[in-house]
Amino acid sequence: MSKKYIEDYKPCVKFDEKQLPYMELGDGSVVRLERYVEPDEKTKEKAKRELRETDDVKEKAMNELRALIAKENGLHLPTDEEYMVMFLRPCKFYPDSCMKRIKNFYNLKYKYGIVCDEITPNNCRQVFEKELISLIPYRDPEGRRVMFIEAGKKWKPSQVPLEEIFKAVQLLVLASMAEPMTQINGAVVVIDMLDLPLSHVVQFTPHFAAMILEYVQDCILMRLKAVHIVNNSYIFNMIFAIFKPFIREKLRKRIFFHGKDMKSFHKHIPRDILPPKYDGTFDVPLPPGKIAAEMFDAYKKEFDLINTYGYAEDRKKLKS
Repeated sequence: MSKKYIEDYKPCVKFDEKQLPYMELGDGSVVRLERYVEPDEKTKEKAKRELRETDDVKEKAMNELRALIAKENGLHLPTDEEYMVMFLRPCKFYPDSCMKRIKNFYNLKYKYGIVCDEITPNNCRQVFEKELISLIPYRDPEGRRVMFIEAGKKWKPSQVPLEEIFKAVQLLVLASMAEPMTQINGAVVVIDMLDLPLSHVVQFTPHFAAMILEYVQDCILMRLKAVHIVNNSYIFNMIFAIFKPFIREKLRKRIFFHGKDMKSFHKHIPRDILPPKYDGTFDVPLPPGKIAAEMFDAYKKEFDLINTYGYAEDRKKLKS
């Protein structure tokens, strides 16, 4: 990665020619949401090969999904091409399975309440300011978005409840769902459990474990390609024992435990996009969490609009 640093660099949120926010790093690389970045030819070929994406398949699937949405009582969603493709790509353009996932996705707030509702930058501000969740400027060699979650000693539950971290994860998922490159290539999550205190274990209840795994396995419209657990110790095993009964085979095969073995981790995520604390060679500090919070806050209107989608507020029962 580039080692040419910008003179007089001061971390801040900047805006491009389309007035879209981004964070510039000290070497000139940037962290941004890539909603308007079109897939390159390699990624388009992957979409054809892995997702069945052709003009004919896409057009037919979009029309069928629009019809299914129209028949679903009380469901309010945009049905323009951008949204239809966003929903359909993770489901390989199969409208029926896509519709099932959409219903699950928008049922969450009725099933689990406020923790899955009002997913806005303001409600996630503390998580970013405390630098418990972050994005890096580069994708992995497969073009996948890489997200980091700090769930060890750095996390103070008295300051940032676990539910707020989950809200921030949902916020990043919503943002990533709008990125064409992520729709096709998917995302990778790295969970850092460094120096996890025993006192944190009580935060992870069976109810929370069931909720988050239902969200991951049945609801999100994003290709989650891998979850990497680093710096995990024997205390983490207590937490994993709570989650394990709810993890299906497909997800279980995509969870990798590395402990402090960074060479094992590097087999999946290359060193040149990782910071030094993971024995990486990308040594340009990310902007302070306050700047990340400001970048997401610049999308406040978009997230407010997204929160109006779904089922009517006066809905009395869950859809199956």
